[in-house]
Amino acid sequence: MKRQIAIPRQMSLITPEILNPFVHKIHLSFMQKIQIVFMSLFVVPIRLLMIFTCLIFAWMLAKASLAFRSKEEQDKPMKGWRKTLFHKTIMYLGRAICFFYGFQNVKVKGQPVGSDVAPILVCAPHSTFMDAFVIFYCSTLPSSLSRKENSALPILGSLIEYTQPLYVQREDPNSRKNIMKEMTRRAKTMGEWPQIIIFPEGTCTNRSCLIGFKQGAFYPGVPVQPVCIRYLNSLDTYTWTWEGPGAFTCLWLSLCQFNNKLELEFLPVYNPNEEEKQDPTLYASNVRQKMAESLKIPFTDHTYDDVRLMQKAAKLNLPHTAGLIEFQKLHSKLGISFDQMNELLDQFGAISQKDKGSITLGEFAAYLHVPVSPALEEMFSLYDRNGSETIDFREYIIGLSLISQPVNNDDTLKLAFQLFDNGDKGYITQEELTGILTNAFGIDDLDVEKLFQEVDINKDDKITFDEFRKYAETKPEYAKLFMTYQELKKVLNTNGNGISKLE
Repeated sequence: MKRQIAIPRQMSLITPEILNPFVHKIHLSFMQKIQIVFMSLFVVPIRLLMIFTCLIFAWMLAKASLAFRSKEEQDKPMKGWRKTLFHKTIMYLGRAICFFYGFQNVKVKGQPVGSDVAPILVCAPHSTFMDAFVIFYCSTLPSSLSRKENSALPILGSLIEYTQPLYVQREDPNSRKNIMKEMTRRAKTMGEWPQIIIFPEGTCTNRSCLIGFKQGAFYPGVPVQPVCIRYLNSLDTYTWTWEGPGAFTCLWLSLCQFNNKLELEFLPVYNPNEEEKQDPTLYASNVRQKMAESLKIPFTDHTYDDVRLMQKAAKLNLPHTAGLIEFQKLHSKLGISFDQMNELLDQFGAISQKDKGSITLGEFAAYLHVPVSPALEEMFSLYDRNGSETIDFREYIIGLSLISQPVNNDDTLKLAFQLFDNGDKGYITQEELTGILTNAFGIDDLDVEKLFQEVDINKDDKITFDEFRKYAETKPEYAKLFMTYQELKKVLNTNGNGISKLE
């Protein structure tokens, strides 16, 4: 299928450089498999024993520090003997856990600063639960965000409580708002509370890029210290993504490495200007750019919402990558909400090939109940941004928003309705619909009858303008198809060709 016109593309909507940051595969050589068997039998049991011993000692110290605190003390920064007596020891026990886990060579670049200089630490890329080890290499133990129910976990619950986290309560609809208030309150004390450590990507990736940063860490408008995380082993057993090895597999394979190499780079403190203080999105974007430059990797506009759409695509028996669309970019550029995107994915799934997750010209025609024609081919080529002769979900969304929706207005619909309504009766009969669609697009009588029944909501054998408009709202492609047909008709008439050229 050849394009009939050159179609300009918006650079802001081009396909991202990194196609899927949420996938990771581990390929083990024969010798690596032998190593895993050897380590599992002779080394990992010793490592686990030492890790558990360190955890027990840390838990005992944390439990002692938390003992006999009043309600007022729980709402204030930890001070006095509770902090000075055990704090350093717990940090060193944490580093010992890292050592016994296999991270004997943790390289720290840059200078970690205190909460009086940078109240918030932003760490990226976030690729594994092992990223939590960064807390033992900060200036002091930072606080984190944690679910309230985690405080009840055996051993770990007391250790989490010791860091004075910000608790997220899922049953509270105002939890997110309250977290933002508490984070801002703590950050503005400039040194009284521990630093708050945040992974602004909000989900794990394969470290091939930095995805979109959430605004939470930047909402208070205070200085932040970016921390870049690098795992340097040639065999990546750490990455825990939506598609890839599970958490236990990552944990065990990492324990089976002779040495896990980790590098933490504490970048210079980023002090926001006045514009960034007022605009958390801008602040987050600029910090992300600085971190991407240091990491020497690109950044994209993927977010956790892309993961949610991937999960939805899998439920629809589509390839999960169908939902990978850079939601945040399309949301900001096109104004489409996540709920609308979900509905469009349902619609896309009803049209597309289940195994390929894309729409062919034939499927597009079947969805619109029209045969393949020059007008439909031209419209299809407008949707098909990369010239693959298929439409993926991303192209479908952009096509609806930039091509079909803009012309799906009352003026276009009234013009189309008048074309079908012979005699200005205020309604369209099936005979009138058949006459126009058969002559213009070559649609057979059975397809016209099926289309008529779909549009005729009241089942009174006539289509009113309200019914016509409501149906067009569900399938805005018809408005664009009609306009394309009219434009091609004018071109052919100008050149002296007949209407048969369009059939």
